[in-house]
Amino acid sequence: MQLNEQMQYWNHAAVKILDIRRIVMEAGEILDTYLLPANGYIYIIRGAAQLKMDGKAYEAQRFYILHGGKGSSINIRASEKFEYILLFYRAFLAFPSHRKTLRLTPPQITSNSLQYGFTPSDPLALLRHLGELEKVWDQAESLELLQVKSLFYQFIHELMFQLAEQEVSTVLPDPVQQTLRYIQKHYREQVTLDVLAEQFNYSSRHLSMQFKRKTGYSPIDYLIQTRLNEARNLLVRSDATLREIAAEVGYSDVYYFSRIFKKHVGISPTLYQQRVRDESQAEDRPLQISESSIGWRWKRGYIDYENHYQYIDGGSTQMKRRKTSSSIVMVALLSITMLLSACSAGSTTTPAAGDGTNGSSTSSTAVSSSDSGSQTNNENGTRTVSTVKGDVVVPANPKRVVVLYLQGDVVALGIKPIATSEVFAGAAYKGELEGVNSLGAWFEPNPEAVIDLDPDLIIAPSEETYTLLKDIAPTVYVPYEKMTTEERLHSIASIFGKEQEADTLIANLNSKVEESKKTLADAGILDKTVSIVEGGLKSMVVVESKQYGRGSQALYEYLGVKAPEIVQKKIDVVSEAGGSNLSMEVLPEYIGDYVFRSMYEGADNLTNDPIWSSIPAVKGGRLVEIDFEFFYYSDIYSVNKQIDFVVEHLLAAPRVK
Repeated sequence: MQLNEQMQYWNHAAVKILDIRRIVMEAGEILDTYLLPANGYIYIIRGAAQLKMDGKAYEAQRFYILHGGKGSSINIRASEKFEYILLFYRAFLAFPSHRKTLRLTPPQITSNSLQYGFTPSDPLALLRHLGELEKVWDQAESLELLQVKSLFYQFIHELMFQLAEQEVSTVLPDPVQQTLRYIQKHYREQVTLDVLAEQFNYSSRHLSMQFKRKTGYSPIDYLIQTRLNEARNLLVRSDATLREIAAEVGYSDVYYFSRIFKKHVGISPTLYQQRVRDESQAEDRPLQISESSIGWRWKRGYIDYENHYQYIDGGSTQMKRRKTSSSIVMVALLSITMLLSACSAGSTTTPAAGDGTNGSSTSSTAVSSSDSGSQTNNENGTRTVSTVKGDVVVPANPKRVVVLYLQGDVVALGIKPIATSEVFAGAAYKGELEGVNSLGAWFEPNPEAVIDLDPDLIIAPSEETYTLLKDIAPTVYVPYEKMTTEERLHSIASIFGKEQEADTLIANLNSKVEESKKTLADAGILDKTVSIVEGGLKSMVVVESKQYGRGSQALYEYLGVKAPEIVQKKIDVVSEAGGSNLSMEVLPEYIGDYVFRSMYEGADNLTNDPIWSSIPAVKGGRLVEIDFEFFYYSDIYSVNKQIDFVVEHLLAAPRVK
């Protein structure tokens, strides 16, 4: 990031000061590997020390100033009495429009994540600003906190001026190296991908991608191997119990530790201990088992993310486990592999589940059940489903279904899965999933948890999730974002042989739509305009496509309601999710006869805003507040409920005069 980009960033950033403290270290005192809990400035007042940030040495002398991002590792060894001011802050771009203007890609690359240090040309000017900040912070009440922000901006202005004057270069810290150091130091603790991302102020997805790109492994792969390396050492070099070793390397559940050890090493911890000790005695040589990092022979795991205790509604309730030993699970997986291999190698040419081939079944026993590409193989109780990844052999009557994101369509077809990705509490079908296990975010499911559930069918909504899970059980990839609601439902129905049920659901939806249109027309509402907005006091997003969500499918696609002309022109040509971020001053031009506002926890209260209150639809009581979570999904189950909601509230609102 160039200096002018930093200045632009600070012009648009929202800031919160978290702490200001003055620290004194005596000669010889050591601060060992302190991770900055937030973005911070270190300004040295007196003395000298050996100081490293993320392994890079800096000149820790009087008046030197150093900046580091959240999660940066600090090491200080004071060579004499050493005093410095430490200022922690948080800064972020509050509005998407600012991010777009600054073209910050990815969003983590911001001014507050940069690392740099220099000796200012006018050190006393910076010291004066920091001294005033420190003084006001110590007596901070509501009014003083406002002054703290003002003083901080003055400090930043002076700092930017001196950075520009000296042409100081800045570097972006390497999140991969930060993550490696953190895992090596904290592997005994509860570490998840979310914890790592939060520690270094990155999104989980971005950190995982960066880590894999540079190391070839996911962060949790590396964590597991770090733990298992230490476990192998302890197994051979100590007489500690399995429970003690599991706890020492970060696993509170000894059963889970044994299972994951066997999965990656190939044998149980007890057998490993016995085998290595026996080999050592037989060869009469010292043990050589202190492997480092992830270079030891290990089978690459599926896991990207080990947070297998997370439930839909939060908390830390342990996921239900089947009373099945790990050996039985491995045998079951092996049996499935052999069975599917036999299917592809025998007299028929039906490919194995998830093999990605494009061949079709030529089995003489295959009977077509529909025109959608699904075939039922009567002899072995399976069904061949045509997908974008090729033909996939699935059970004809699956009993243990895992589905990610596409739960609504599955539930609508009368199927209750054993596990799904997390679902918003306000989802229309939330009650239908009571007692169903949660696998975390849909785009990063926990493969270990999926294995533990022993599924016989998996439905994945993306290339990444398909690749992650396809070796566990027959997996069908449904590219939902490229399909209409009806196309997606038919695709999922073909997996279960429920094409007729899908036709009935669609027919019922169409009947409801026609009936709802007539009801609205009779009430004089169908020809009125409707706007959908989301946002607060500073700006509003106006929905400008049928695919945006927030009720756009129910209103614009199914019921055929029109938006104001300025919005409808875009809806008619936009084929993807689209919307415009508008200021309150111009918002009234985009509001129709009725307005639906998407609401969520913490949304601004607009009751006293003069512009919002003066909009005719709002002033006339034709404002309908909709729950973000309820209107987030676009499956057939949710759309049905959303249409009911829309019609009910439009009828209940005052008529347009």
